[in-house]
Amino acid sequence: MNKNFGSHFLAVGSLTAAVEPAVSRVPGRESVRATTLANGLKIIVWPVHDIPNVALNNWVRAGSRNEAPGITGLAHFFEHMMFNGTTRRQPGEFDRLMEAQGGANNAFTSDDVTVYQDWFPRNALELVLDLESDRVANLAFVPTVIESERGVVYSERRLRVEDNNQGMLSEQVQATAFVAHPYRFPTIGWPADIQSWRMEDLQKFFKTYYAPNNLTLVLAGDLVPERVFELARRYFEAIPRQEPPVEVRTQEPEQLGERQFVIRRKAQTPLLQYAYKAPAGADARGPAVNLLLSILVDGDSSRLHRALVEEKQLAIEVGGHWQEGFDPGLLWLFLTLPEGSEVNEVQSAVDAELEGIAEHGVTDAELARAKNMTAAGFWKKLATIDGKAQLLGEYEVFHGDWLKLFDAPAQVDRVTLAEVQAVAREILDKRRRTVGVLLPEEGDLTQEEEAA
Repeated sequence: MNKNFGSHFLAVGSLTAAVEPAVSRVPGRESVRATTLANGLKIIVWPVHDIPNVALNNWVRAGSRNEAPGITGLAHFFEHMMFNGTTRRQPGEFDRLMEAQGGANNAFTSDDVTVYQDWFPRNALELVLDLESDRVANLAFVPTVIESERGVVYSERRLRVEDNNQGMLSEQVQATAFVAHPYRFPTIGWPADIQSWRMEDLQKFFKTYYAPNNLTLVLAGDLVPERVFELARRYFEAIPRQEPPVEVRTQEPEQLGERQFVIRRKAQTPLLQYAYKAPAGADARGPAVNLLLSILVDGDSSRLHRALVEEKQLAIEVGGHWQEGFDPGLLWLFLTLPEGSEVNEVQSAVDAELEGIAEHGVTDAELARAKNMTAAGFWKKLATIDGKAQLLGEYEVFHGDWLKLFDAPAQVDRVTLAEVQAVAREILDKRRRTVGVLLPEEGDLTQEEEAA
């Protein structure tokens, strides 16, 4: 199984767009049903009878945002522990029982949430709800299992961060970009914290964040909503609600100047990463932010790919990502540079392109292309029961109401050239960015090191 971490899983606002008003209407709204159990667990069901299968997402509002120094990485750790047995079932039994019915599962952790995913035939519904409720109600805290999984998590950190130049640079950029907000913590955790979690840390975190009133269960597929609600009451309603988690009150102070650093490591090619302060995922400007990002880096016709990869050959590849979380996050740009590059030259070229968009905006053709590409991605995802479950969960958890999903294409459709330029002017401000550079440690000193 591939239990991933910290990949800020889905670009919520970037999933939607449409060109014609008729296409902007998302079908199926009338068939979706939702209820909240007495213990606070919310359940959303989207019946789709095309195939006899079901996709289930259990959204836990717990990510690295909910951690503190000394316990960083706990949200990701529980992503692993939830597959390691309960007081009723042995480690590995969750997988064996599901796979015996033709099902599969996965999970991921981000800065804001942990999400557990199941895919199974419709006749396994009761088994899966029993399994899911069991690990919420009865997760086992066995010291030998905890120590074993601690080692697995540390090995994962070594693979994804310590032995990975992109991962290492991103971790350092994020830790530099935030000085107060817990978004500065890596999702996988700091090394010393992974090695020192205590049993009481684990038990307190689990009791707080895996309470039913902190979960949202989303199902899409060959289902009868009333039957789902009946089974959910049977298996989940006896789990007691807990006091709501303490609200994250810290607000990142305004960044008043560019932050930049250089790392030298064994590497074949230099890396350059930009992280600009950006709005929260539910911000009304979200569709414009995602369209801006698409115009910058989405595909070979994007602004930065054309300018830096094709025309000037200053980069091997470019990419980007908007961290759409509960709180204001980061808009990232990632560049892999040719061997021997002068990073100052590349930065100057990148800055010229970004300043040009902020000053002059984008073209009609660029905006239309971004909307078309965004629309294609949205409708492709919505065509599957897995995509439906993910999208319903995203809009419920990050936007506060699953109903907003059904207006999402129209929201993107209404974005104007002026709105894209406005978010570019606000976000692409050198004073509010962090720049990380990773240079190969072999060879002559670069201009950056000579100047240091």
